[in-house]
Amino acid sequence: MATHFVIDGLKAEIEGKEILKGINLEIKGGEIHAIMGPNGTGKSTLASALMGHPKYEVTEGSATIDGEDLLEMSVDERARAGLFLAMQYPSEIPGVTNSDFLRSAINARREEGSEISLIKFIRQMEKKMKDLEMNPEFAHRYLNEGFSGGEKKRNEILQMAMLEPKIVVLDEIDSGLDIDALKIVSNGVNAMRSEDRGFLIITHYQRLLNYITPDFVHVMMQGRIVKSGGPELAERLENEGYDWVKEELGIVDETVGQA
Repeated sequence: MATHFVIDGLKAEIEGKEILKGINLEIKGGEIHAIMGPNGTGKSTLASALMGHPKYEVTEGSATIDGEDLLEMSVDERARAGLFLAMQYPSEIPGVTNSDFLRSAINARREEGSEISLIKFIRQMEKKMKDLEMNPEFAHRYLNEGFSGGEKKRNEILQMAMLEPKIVVLDEIDSGLDIDALKIVSNGVNAMRSEDRGFLIITHYQRLLNYITPDFVHVMMQGRIVKSGGPELAERLENEGYDWVKEELGIVDETVGQA
């Protein structure tokens, strides 16, 4: 059965201020959806709320993967259910190597007694790192510690490739990447596209979508998705900005105070 991810009427707030004001979105396996919008419209809040960041309180609505209620799950349960978030600013974890982190994460999603063997894990990791043009030494470095911005982003894609999630949320994965790194990261995403996996890409810029062609593009303003279309919508936004959307929909102030 193909993956099916549904967000229905999702509202969320931080410190009593409502940021998400009713998000509706459906992503099926094999689909790539992109969310674009000005700063402060709630895009990154959506990603954090879906993953269960404690700073954000979901006040209404639902989010399900294949019928399972994400909002009733803890953060680690959401990850085991198949949700993956590649963050704009990945955290550094001193004392935990890349390889130890990834093997533990893979085994956490497996039944007891069916853990991945060390040899199989090493072979898979070496292949994925080669595909991403990552130095093999990064496997033994502490997670993201001392990594450049581009290295952190490649590392996020490595984690995605190893964990093989059902739904991938990429929160401004293109931020801080030069053109070569952008191509490598995009190739990593494209290689993972399948009927068993859906993508939600949050970005400000068309340039990422030049390498990862979305099936659907959504414009987010005032904590809501206000317009949807195909790849041509992203191109128009790149060329003309967001003013025409605001004029078309009669939006005066597009910000809600969060990214």
